Amino acid sequence: MGDVMTPERARLVELAEAGRTSLASLSAMLGRNPSYLQQFVRKGSPRKLEEADRRRLAEFFGVSEVELGADPDHARPRDADDFIAVPRLPLDASAGPGAFSAEEISFDSYRFSRRWLREMGLEGADLTAIRVEGDSMEPTLRSGDEIFVDRNKRSGEGIHVVRIGDALHVKQVQASAPGRITLISANESYAPIELDRDEVEVIGRVVWKGGRV
Repeated sequence: MGDVMTPERARLVELAEAGRTSLASLSAMLGRNPSYLQQFVRKGSPRKLEEADRRRLAEFFGVSEVELGADPDHARPRDADDFIAVPRLPLDASAGPGAFSAEEISFDSYRFSRRWLREMGLEGADLTAIRVEGDSMEPTLRSGDEIFVDRNKRSGEGIHVVRIGDALHVKQVQASAPGRITLISANESYAPIELDRDEVEVIGRVVWKGGRV
């Protein structure tokens, strides 16, 4: 790699790894060819990120543009009460074992001020936004609602996003017999599902919802 691996390139790789995302996915988020950021990092082409791309990446990761190569004298100031990006995932994004993987990069993100997150009691939460599909949780959650899932909260009762096999579901989680877990739909048309605890992976608790009126 020689001199190609400049501090801003190394920082981009570090942020991507910490965020469990790939350079190809980030390139797609920018509307670029999947190899765009890989070539920037590994081959030094382009020499510098375009301003709009750099700003989008800085906002996505919640860091200063200076960390990604902006001139400190010309970069926009990042005040202490800045915005945090909450990535959006489609409900059908997940498959396979483990928590959200690198392939499950968001197709978009919301930006919320730290102040608003504090007021909502969500400061310090590991948030992912997911769009609800289907009517199994009506009237609590309607199809098309956006929900925030806190991946730091995977225990206790409440509405959670869970993975069963290759599919994600939004359900009320309730402990039942020892080693068993019951998943309850708000919509009474759907019968409760009781499963062995090890058949269900709890991704996180639903902590906020929003939707069209």
